[in-house]
Parts: sequence; C-alpha cells; structure tokens
Amino acid sequence: MSTVAYQIMWNRLISIVEEQAQALVRTAFSTSVREAGDLSAGVYNAEGLMLAQAVTGTPGHVNAMADAVAHFIRAIGPENIHEGDVYITNDPWEGTGHLHDITVVTPSFHKGNHVGFFACTAHVVDIGGRGFGADAASVYEEGIYIPIMKFAARGTVDDTLIRIVRGNVREPDQLVGDIYALATCNEIGQRRLAEMMDEFALTDIAGIGDFILENSRRATLERIAALPRETATGAMRIDGFDKPIDLKVKLTISQDQILCDFNGTSGLDKKGINVPLVYTKAYACYALKCAVAPEIPNNAASLAPFAVTAPVDSIVNAVHPAPVALRHIIGHMIPDTVYDALDKILPATVPAEGAGCLCNFQVSLRPARGHQGRRSEVLTFNSGGAGARPTVDGLNATAFPSGVMTMPIEATEHTGPVIIWRKELRPDSGGAGQHRGGLGQFMEVGATQGHEFDFSAMFDRVDHPARGRQGGADGAPTTIALDDGSAMQGKGKQFVSEGRRVMLGLPGGAGYGPASQRDPDLVKRDLARGYISAEAAMQDYGLTADEVAALQAAVSKGETA
Repeated sequence: MSTVAYQIMWNRLISIVEEQAQALVRTAFSTSVREAGDLSAGVYNAEGLMLAQAVTGTPGHVNAMADAVAHFIRAIGPENIHEGDVYITNDPWEGTGHLHDITVVTPSFHKGNHVGFFACTAHVVDIGGRGFGADAASVYEEGIYIPIMKFAARGTVDDTLIRIVRGNVREPDQLVGDIYALATCNEIGQRRLAEMMDEFALTDIAGIGDFILENSRRATLERIAALPRETATGAMRIDGFDKPIDLKVKLTISQDQILCDFNGTSGLDKKGINVPLVYTKAYACYALKCAVAPEIPNNAASLAPFAVTAPVDSIVNAVHPAPVALRHIIGHMIPDTVYDALDKILPATVPAEGAGCLCNFQVSLRPARGHQGRRSEVLTFNSGGAGARPTVDGLNATAFPSGVMTMPIEATEHTGPVIIWRKELRPDSGGAGQHRGGLGQFMEVGATQGHEFDFSAMFDRVDHPARGRQGGADGAPTTIALDDGSAMQGKGKQFVSEGRRVMLGLPGGAGYGPASQRDPDLVKRDLARGYISAEAAMQDYGLTADEVAALQAAVSKGETA
C-alpha cells in the first residue's frame, strides 16, 4: 500500500470517529453531551492501541480513554470477544476518572474477523448516590458502580443490568437512553470502517495502524528532540474543599521523553475532589502536546512520549476507594501547573493562567412544601475566562483546558423548573496586561414558583484567582452568594429556599505582559464594548479622563463599537 493511500485512510479514520462523536451528540439524552459536548470517541487496533480520536470531545475523556480499551481486553478476555458484543464500565480507575462517565467499547469485526475496537465516553447527569458533587467521603457514596462487563452479548442486551441501573438512579430513562446512544455511535463507526475496508480491499487495519503509530511516534520525538534538555518546576495553590491545595510538578525534557513528576503535591482530600492518575495523565499530556506538538493527531504513539508520575495517595493519584466525583476541579488545573514550569524553559510559548476548571453546578429541584411540581436534576456547564496568550488576548467565557461548550440557557431551562435570570459577560474580570485575560460571566440562578432546590457548587478560584504571566495582572476571583447577600461556599451541596436566587461571578483569565504596553486602540475598543470599565481604563491602562469621556460620547452617538 502506498504512503498516499495510507494518508488518505488516516484522514478517513479521523472523519469516521468524528461522525461517531456527532452521532452521540445527536442521540444522547443528557444535556452535558447534547449541548456541552462532554464526550469522546475513538478507534483502536485489535491490541487496544488508539489510532484516531474525534475532534469533538474533551482531553480528559480522550486521553484517559486511550488507556481504557486495554483494561476491557484484559477483563473480558480475548477468547470472550465476539461479534455483536458491547462492553461497558464507569470504573473511575479503568475509565475516565469518576462514576459519572460511562465508557462503552465495541469490538469491530469485518467479514467475521476481529479487526479492532470503537470506544466512546459520555458524562451522564445522574449516576445515583449522593448526586454529582464533592460531598461524599468515599467512592461508594458517589453512585452506582458498573464493572467492566458485557452490556450486550452477541447482540442481546443484558436486561438484568438495565434493571439494576434503572433502580439506582434518579433519571433512569435519561441514563439508559445515554447508554444506548453510546452503543449506537460505536455501531455507526463500525459501519463506516467496514465501508472503508471494502473500498481499499483491506482484510484488517494492521497496516494503516502501523503507519499511523510509526509516523506519529517519529514526528512527536522530533519535536521533543528539538527542545532544550532542561528541568524546571511549577506550582499552583488553589482553593480545595475546606483547605488550600498545592499542586507541584517537576518537568524534565530528555532526548525522547518529557516527564512530569508531581512529587510534593498535596495529599488526598476527605471530600470528592481527588483525581485518579489516569485523569492527571490525560491533562498533563494534553498541556504538553498543545505546547510542543499540537498539529500531530492524538493517538497512542503521539501520547506515549509524555510520561506522568505522582505519589500514590496524593490528590493527583487517588486510589480506590477515594471519593473522586469532582476530579475535574483539580484535574483542569494541571495544565496551568505544567505551564508554570514550561514557561521557564520555553518563554513566550504558553498562556497565562485561566479559570482552569469548568464552572459547573447541578441543581436538584423539588416542590416546596404545600406546592405541586416535579423533581428534576439539572446540570449546566459554564466557563470562566481563558488566560491571555503571548500574542493575543484570552478568550471570553471559554473552557480551557476542557474544551467543552458553555450550555445555552434555553437548553438548561428545558430540562427542569430552573430559571437562569442572568447570564452575561463580567466586565473587568479579565486580568489587565499587554494582552488582556478573557472575561468570566455573571449568572443568576433560581427556580420556577413553588420549587426549592439543592445547589451543588463545583467552583474554584474563589480565594486563588488566575495568576498573570510576564507582568500581567491576575484575573478576577469567583464570587458566589444568595441574592440577599448571604455567603455561599465554592464547593458542596447547599439548600436554596423557594424564591431565592444564587448570584455567581465566574472567574476571569489572567493577563500577559505589562498593561502599560497594551495598544491604546485595544484599550479603547475594550471600553467601547463594555469589557472594561472607565475606572479600569484609567487606572490599569492609563487612559485620561478626557479620552474616556470622548469615547463614551462617541459610543452613545453610535459612532464606534
């Protein structure tokens, strides 16, 4: 087979898994999948090595799922893999880090021969237990556990598994629908792969697999070999649950590897913010790959040169039965910690710190006393601002590193009796700098008349906002309170009575470079758009009162935007 033919097939595999992911988006029941894209999809060779991943998806799912198929092969046994089988698990340590992610793996057969696997993962709104939040003291409290097993054997669904699942979750129709959507998207991938194999007269995918892995490995090693052979350390302090957490990393670049060692990081937390190593590895690898080899497609070989170690029972290497439901809160901070070290080796390469973790919350609604209504679980994904980059401003209300989408108000309100009274950009939240940090958001959350709710907060950056880089200013911190001014905690389940609202200020990204070096025209543009206030324009960027007044007058006349 020619190199050109292999390259065409490689591109075809990437398009196949992207169609696989889009099929999941279109058929999933959970808003976290349909609206936010909190999922992953990929194709693997017969040995369980990832060959291609969908562009749609999150690094925490895809990079963690890169290791998952090998666990399935071991648990099911090669001799028990049959055409028509579908396998399932939500094991945090053999999947993607917490019980709320369900991974489904389907063996791929072509003309009776086993040629590979398709796998996908999706975050489901409810998995039982205490509900999605940090309040559990062990993984046993966090929801139903599904070991690696057959969801379907030779085409026949395990009805006993379905009954057990339905009996242990709050949204049974939604969850079972999501499982079927996961299985279906793998089937679509299988159909497209069969079409490709017929078109190119392939009996297996070993040849294209070897081509992908060898070229990806060589290209990644070339990028690493061109880097300085240096070692640097990075650190970040974040809120934690009831005490701050220190993340520490030592980054070592060698001829053929980049090693991230998290020795010195804080130990396990009593609450559910701990991170299995598979998830730490996923985001550390993602951070390095973005900086070093972003154009090389993700697969087993392009990820292999990035090694990650951490002490057992540190907060970034939690082992069973540690509570891990909100592992993303710490895991999403891993890239900025790695970048703190990498900036000392490769200056003017990595961005300033951003909001980091997603600004999610889950609302458990129920009728207030004396009222009629319905119970509902509503999960919504939201984002703070991204950090400014060495040459451009940070992105507003954009999730980095997770990459998931901010969910529209209409989709959130459609799932239950929740009302988002306010959702808008938060002026002055982006850190000042030569390049400004991205803005966070203001949100105001309540329920329809006659309902009360538990608000499960999943925030960080309350006490430790994003730090500026190379002289840039810090981003604004997270704020959370009731509408009467009563303080609320950044993490944990909290009761909100009928008629009350939760007032949120989501954090901003930090600035890059001194604010004194920012282009005055960009300052005026930000002021005209409402990204910064008149006070910030004068105090942070040095505009005069006359300049501010003239610009405000022009805006009021519609002469600028």
